[in-house]
Amino acid sequence: MITISLCMIVRNEEEVLAECLKSVSDLCDEIIIVDTGSTDETEKIAKEFTEHLFHYEWTDDFAAARNYAFEQATQDYILWLDADDILLPDDRQKMKDLKGALSFDVDAVAMLYHLAFDEENKPTFSSRRHRLVKRDRHFKWHGPVHEYLEVGGHIIESDIAIKHNKSRKQTHHEQSDRNIKIYEKRVEKGEEFSPRDLFYFANELKDHARFENAISYYAQFLQSKKGWVEDEIRACLSIAECYKHLNIEESELEALILTMKFDTPRPEAACKIGDIYKEKNDFNKAIFWYQLATTLKEPTHFNFKDESYTTWYPHIQLCYCYWQNGNENQSYFHHCKAKEYRPNDSRVNHNELFFKEYYIK
Repeated sequence: MITISLCMIVRNEEEVLAECLKSVSDLCDEIIIVDTGSTDETEKIAKEFTEHLFHYEWTDDFAAARNYAFEQATQDYILWLDADDILLPDDRQKMKDLKGALSFDVDAVAMLYHLAFDEENKPTFSSRRHRLVKRDRHFKWHGPVHEYLEVGGHIIESDIAIKHNKSRKQTHHEQSDRNIKIYEKRVEKGEEFSPRDLFYFANELKDHARFENAISYYAQFLQSKKGWVEDEIRACLSIAECYKHLNIEESELEALILTMKFDTPRPEAACKIGDIYKEKNDFNKAIFWYQLATTLKEPTHFNFKDESYTTWYPHIQLCYCYWQNGNENQSYFHHCKAKEYRPNDSRVNHNELFFKEYYIK
């Protein structure tokens, strides 16, 4: 059986750290906690779970801090988590099974990361990350912010899911404010940004409603022609979102169509084009794009997955559009399809009541 070092970097995580560690501590042979400057009860909580508590002077560099944590590990494999991550019971058992069965020739294990959830707590947005890596391969983190772990060799994919714990009181804006400040300091220093830096800085600008600046950095990223195709498509979708906030519809539509320059149409782009025509009451065109979305699948290499655009969303929009076009049967058909995916959604329930009252009359 392999042994596992859990490596974490933390700062002011008193609200979530205990729950994280309780969910995984018995599955690990060693827990490494690196504190980067907590002023709350984080260190006290960490000491309840491990003697291996280290202090690291924060230098606005997440990769450096994570690499320092990895350097303290002594077991066969390293598992990394953030303080607001947890393993639910089913995934704890899967992790236990993996630990007992994993072959030593495996260099890294990719696991699911569930980031958003519906009203029934089912995941609606997920990604994949290399969570368990072989220590003697000395894999390194790169990037001061939005860091990534560069791995290679024999990599396997697991259905183990890490859940992002949304009970945290700290808002997304408060978290990302730290990130954008790191980027802005780098801009002030005149640092040259990689294509990845350009993309993620643009994301931060968009999240802070600095839409024109975001568009500029997304454009620089696309002009580099050195990005991952999925990031290029995401950049176009984000440009469209920025133009939507700026109320520039023509440019929004152009950005959505531009996604198709990089690969086959994606369900999200198709739905958002449908949204534009729906808002203009051009229901025939809206129906075309929503119908297209129902036939599209996300590529297997796609690292991020938002299930709404391949499940309920196009159907609930088709329900409305067909009704407006006078096609009651097709409207009801797509209502039923949306209901299959989200039976407890408030919008689906509203439509359900509408159809019951309509057909009773």
